[in-house]
Amino acid sequence: MAIETTRNNICVNHIIGQKNENFVVEGDSIIPDIKPDIISQISTSGTVCIYKKELIDGKVRLDGCIDTYVMYLADDENSSVRSVNVNLDFTQIFDMENATSDMSLETNVKLKNIECKIINGRKINIKAFLEAGIKITSREELDIINNVNLKGIQMLNQNMSINSLIGNGSTKTYAKDTIVIDNIDNLAEIMKTDLHILNKDVKISYNKVLAKADLNIKIMYLTDDNRINTVQSTIPVMGFVDIENVSEEDICNTKYEIKNVVVKPNNTEEHSIYVEAEIEISCEVYKNQDINIIQDLYSPISNIIFTQKQVQILQRVENTQSVCNIREKQNVPEIGANKIYDVNVNIDITKQTILNDRILYEGELNLSYIYDTGNNNIDIKKTKIPFNFNVDVMGINQNANVETDAEITMQDFVITNDGSIDVKVDITFNVTLIKNTMINIIDDIKEDENRSINTCSLVVYYVKDGDTLWKIAKRFKSTVEEIARINGIENENKLNIGQQLFIPRFNG
Repeated sequence: MAIETTRNNICVNHIIGQKNENFVVEGDSIIPDIKPDIISQISTSGTVCIYKKELIDGKVRLDGCIDTYVMYLADDENSSVRSVNVNLDFTQIFDMENATSDMSLETNVKLKNIECKIINGRKINIKAFLEAGIKITSREELDIINNVNLKGIQMLNQNMSINSLIGNGSTKTYAKDTIVIDNIDNLAEIMKTDLHILNKDVKISYNKVLAKADLNIKIMYLTDDNRINTVQSTIPVMGFVDIENVSEEDICNTKYEIKNVVVKPNNTEEHSIYVEAEIEISCEVYKNQDINIIQDLYSPISNIIFTQKQVQILQRVENTQSVCNIREKQNVPEIGANKIYDVNVNIDITKQTILNDRILYEGELNLSYIYDTGNNNIDIKKTKIPFNFNVDVMGINQNANVETDAEITMQDFVITNDGSIDVKVDITFNVTLIKNTMINIIDDIKEDENRSINTCSLVVYYVKDGDTLWKIAKRFKSTVEEIARINGIENENKLNIGQQLFIPRFNG
């Protein structure tokens, strides 16, 4: 006979698969006819754009490109500095066991390094080294029994706080702006661009998550009279993600991904550059929920039959942000007092050590100074700055699932009076701690009506290693309360091996 129960409904997000994969994108490109031949490359940089991402059974497919700029020394009478913009398209497929098309896919593709090799004066080879962070999750609705309406039922309960998934979603938005350059500058060509999404924030309104950030863009350009200059601008990014039943107390995990970038001279306004970036914003929202879970049950007077399974649930998601301030003076004799046009800054985290309540990061900043050598000629100088940084994360341990996103949120390089370079770089560490736990779910509870009930008897039992009052009571069809009462036990969680217990028992 089925037994009446009450239930809690929770929505959980299972991590089906998660990994980081390194891959290489390589391709040849021809220098356009309108540009002079290449003698040597000065610097190569790029921005990763993901056009499309797709989950196929057992596989993940990414389609995208690397928007690259190659600055080079030209084979002309002035040995001028020129640049060529190349889109390096790629399609990459990764094996992800147990992934199916109805699951959710999260990716984070980073450009680790990029190289340019000259094949001949009109042809170059570009090789990019990338790292793809991939996470596959599956959403599941669970009905958890929290009470059983049966006389004499004994239940072993566990109260716990979990993050129940409210919903997820995504939206596309555009960051557009016209960036004004100096009036004396007649734009000849764009030499290099750097894009970073900074100052991420969320606001929750009725059934919507408002995601806000800034797109910081720095552009190096060449003028008609062969001068090199830079301009920098910040473009607001904003998008609404529709998710029902969200509230201000909920936890939001928000991701930004650049899908496409357009940077070109403005056709309608002189002395300006048009910038347009297509950005996808994705968001997961969790609600903190206290639930009562029945771990085990029995009846001293009835024969209870039930099924039981173990399910992994997301117990908690915690976001921690901490800023590493790097302040250093570098002596670079090659640069001296010359003008610095730009500095490429790349973070390389070489080691991550999880300790109790904190994470120790070890790594280095890779700096590529692009500077004026005189007469508006350009060269590049590479240096490194090692760093160690601790992020305090309460409750973290070596078995925790940790996601780290480190980004440059401020950089400033000033040549001082003594000829050294005053380096100021802020690295913002965004750390997401994901705690999963296994729980027992009891279902399909029935009572065997054929059982006969007799009177209570008393047995003597000696405690063995691994015994608990619950296990003893269930074994002898008694109750924890009765055993504790008869034996004068004040702390139900403390038993001694060999301890004698008198156990009231119902015989069936």
